[in-house]
Amino acid sequence: MAVTELMQELFFNPINVALLSVCVFLLYKIFAGGRKQPEPQRPPELPRMKRRDFTLQDLKKYNGVDDERILIAVNGQVFDVTRGKKFYGPDGPYGIFGGHDASRALATFSLDKDSLPEEFDDLTNLNPEQMESVREWQMQFREKYDYIGKLLKPGEAPTDYSDEESNAEGDKKDT
Repeated sequence: MAVTELMQELFFNPINVALLSVCVFLLYKIFAGGRKQPEPQRPPELPRMKRRDFTLQDLKKYNGVDDERILIAVNGQVFDVTRGKKFYGPDGPYGIFGGHDASRALATFSLDKDSLPEEFDDLTNLNPEQMESVREWQMQFREKYDYIGKLLKPGEAPTDYSDEESNAEGDKKDT
């Protein structure tokens, strides 16, 4: 008789039914739901690239396909955007910029291959608003990604960077 009274009290009292449901749910979560799938491992981050200067031809191989690094030049500065592979990688929405000088494309808000120069682009024919846009993009890249070096003009000699200069003020610090 005591068992039937206990069963009636458990199943016919709404508060007890709610508490029993919570207990069953928690037990399920502890024993069955506690087995998590292992998270997919991310590939290890590449070590920071040593500072150097690039010609447009040098830059082309760093497109995320020919080399796993992705470099983009903006207003004469070259940035390692490999961390942003989902955006600048071959399958990303801005993958077209990888391995190129993206200054004109960013200034004109263009994702056309025609806006990526095959030869050095001095940007002299951009209007003041477009040049301001390029400078803003340059600042954003400088804040978010590692500055690697500069984009060389034809005939310009590369800078000889020493180890001390690679940590010069204005570099993005690793945190």
